Amino acid sequence: MKTINCFIPYADAQQVQATVDGLRQNALVTKIFLLATDANAAAVEGCEVINIDALNSSATMKKIAVAAEGDYTLFYTKYNNLVMGYLALERMVRLATDSKAAMVYADSYQVVEGKKSNAPVIDYQFGSLRDDFSFGSVLFFNTAALKAAAAEIDAEYTAAGLYDLRLKVSRQGDLVHINEYLYTEVALPVATEGESHFSYVDPKNRGVQIEMEQACTDHLKKIGGYLEPKFEEINFNQGDFEYEASVIIPVRNRVRTVRDAIKSVLSQKTDFKFNLIVIDNGSTDGTTEAIDEFKDDERLIHIIPERDDLGIGGCWNVGVNHPKCGKFAVQLDSDDVYSDENTLAKMVGAFYEQNCSMVVGTYMLTDINMQMIPPGVIDHKEWTPENGRNNALRINGLGAPRAFYTPMLREINVPNTSYGEDYALGLAFSRHYQIGRVYDVVYYCRRWEDNSDHALDINKTNANNLYKDRIRTWELQARVELNKNK
Repeated sequence: MKTINCFIPYADAQQVQATVDGLRQNALVTKIFLLATDANAAAVEGCEVINIDALNSSATMKKIAVAAEGDYTLFYTKYNNLVMGYLALERMVRLATDSKAAMVYADSYQVVEGKKSNAPVIDYQFGSLRDDFSFGSVLFFNTAALKAAAAEIDAEYTAAGLYDLRLKVSRQGDLVHINEYLYTEVALPVATEGESHFSYVDPKNRGVQIEMEQACTDHLKKIGGYLEPKFEEINFNQGDFEYEASVIIPVRNRVRTVRDAIKSVLSQKTDFKFNLIVIDNGSTDGTTEAIDEFKDDERLIHIIPERDDLGIGGCWNVGVNHPKCGKFAVQLDSDDVYSDENTLAKMVGAFYEQNCSMVVGTYMLTDINMQMIPPGVIDHKEWTPENGRNNALRINGLGAPRAFYTPMLREINVPNTSYGEDYALGLAFSRHYQIGRVYDVVYYCRRWEDNSDHALDINKTNANNLYKDRIRTWELQARVELNKNK
């Protein structure tokens, strides 16, 4: 019979009692360890207390690996009540054994204020490098793989220890998703949409981000996916362009905001010639008429595609391949506005100053009335010239506004999706070329109820994350192959 050792976060005896009682009923569970940051934590019958500095630290991961004696190690990552499903541990053991996985994880139920909901997770991929990848709250390790991975820990992280460990475990074997609902977590209320969506770029979390970047970079070096900071030079004399820059706005049914977006472009002051290309993708709410209000300005090009299969990326391809598209194509979402009249000049200037194929600016989160909302300015300073293109595989976005050297964008083309298309471009461009940065606030990202990523349900969120992980996988595979051929 296989054996399981369980490691449970401990705040006090009352908090863990129900979880402990449930686990002790299963004959496979031979030991239960309580992970306590309080040196004076009270003992719980049938359990052993392990004092830790922080739940996700490297030191804690090593202590778990040393203490684990069973064939499998269950690590519960939350301070809530864990209720394993009927024969769920037996199922996890069987599938972990059959698949020879280094770790398995499963879908679950969550109970918040008495309301039960599904909490499905997604399959792990080669490119699933996000430090916030969700395995659920139960990690079920093959103990031999866990110990081998822990033996490779050579950095002392306070926050990135678990992330570092699971990257190392992924080099020991597969991380297998059991798409069955095997446990219930009686959960605390989740963060609000705005807080959770942007938490990874909140300045107060920058120390955590540095640790996560270090762990990811080390992993990339180990698997052959790391790229040194050596970039190809760019010749900005490709092609013959009437305009130096084009702002591209794909839009569908944004009558409430599109006028503001257009005005912010047409008010730009530059010493070069620019235009605005609006791709009106089947609007039915008056957006088309709102755009036509500006038809007397010769800089506005209003395109209504005949195709009905275009996502945001497809609209971008229409705009970029228009004969009057400028040398540089600059993004503006139909919900958003440029912060002042100098945005376009700053973005275009960065191409020449930094010899880059793509430029990413700095934005501020605002409400619909352009009043700042938390966390405020998003500068993505975790992007560095030395390591930005490696760290890009870990973070979930590169910032805004984004601008591209048009001849190169016409070669790569934009994925015809309405989510992640800009991220895919950032990864593809950064494989060979430097990505420039503008750290002035040049863009207002307006959050309101009709944003495309507002209050998504779990299935849509999972679909988006699965696609971005797929983008990372493709890019990582290409980078590994690139390094092999050097």
